[in-house]
Amino acid sequence: MIQGYKLYDIVEMKKMHPCKKSKNWQIIRMGADIKVKCEGCGAIVMFSRHDFEKKAVRIILESDEE
Repeated sequence: MIQGYKLYDIVEMKKMHPCKKSKNWQIIRMGADIKVKCEGCGAIVMFSRHDFEKKAVRIILESDEE
């Protein structure tokens, strides 16, 4: 479970995306739900905040946005 993530951070998820190119996802929307974009194929998926926090492993790259 990760904490301290913010918009446009790139996070590593537990499982590989079915595109088989990446485990890394960029956060593109935050609220009650979190929308992320696959770094491998560009697919966009929305998770509830609870599910996202369970599936995310670590922050790969922090954004400069504040």
